[in-house]
Amino acid sequence: MTLSLEDLIGLDPLLTARERHWRDRARDFARQHIAPIIDADSEDRRFREELIPLLGEAGLLGMHLEGYGAAGAGAVSYGLACRELEAVDSSWRTFVSVQGSLAMTAIARYGSEEHKEHWLPRMARGEAVGCFALTEPQGGSDPAATATVARFDAGEWVIDGAKRWIGLASVADVAVVWAKVEDPAYGEGARAIRGFLVPTDAPGFTATPIDGKLSMRASVQCDIRLDGVRLPAEALLPGAAGLSGPFACLNEARYGIV
Repeated sequence: MTLSLEDLIGLDPLLTARERHWRDRARDFARQHIAPIIDADSEDRRFREELIPLLGEAGLLGMHLEGYGAAGAGAVSYGLACRELEAVDSSWRTFVSVQGSLAMTAIARYGSEEHKEHWLPRMARGEAVGCFALTEPQGGSDPAATATVARFDAGEWVIDGAKRWIGLASVADVAVVWAKVEDPAYGEGARAIRGFLVPTDAPGFTATPIDGKLSMRASVQCDIRLDGVRLPAEALLPGAAGLSGPFACLNEARYGIV
């Protein structure tokens, strides 16, 4: 008799019917849409944007969030779905994590009502893509070392800096950019870090895919340059102050890292 992994672990009795539903839905998606093409796509360094709306139709984008078109499936269902995607290839699990846990969660938690209504339904359907611009060339995984700066000038935010290893940046419609605000009223050091919604077609925003990767070749990671990017005052995420903002989004992503 052949035993499945679920039989060996004894996981199924611990899951609700709804959680098993989401696991099986993600498993079917991965087997039907990703498994047949992933070897060739990894070899060719190809990211298939046409799969994004299909993930949206399956309800897998921002699935753990409530409202604004998200499925409200919960953390366990989200983790199970990511495990099924990861079992076929990490590139597409990474896409789901960046879109849902990082970009959508930042907007859902810290954005204004206008931000949420404008972006979240479209992102849940896969009609818009977001990225999460935190790590930088000189700071790596130490966001307290952020050198990207934002200043308020004539009623607008102006952002200058660089980001590195930013998933989806070259295919994204909006970037959640974390920067230090040059104004003592916003705090000092890491406390001055704030989030901004930056349309990727804004003048001064440039995303360049990083080539030569030995893994994650069917996904996109980029360098970002922000050269005097001007944004309206409303681009600031009003609910995020200091490093607790990006860290909370990263914690949300841990549900899907398997």
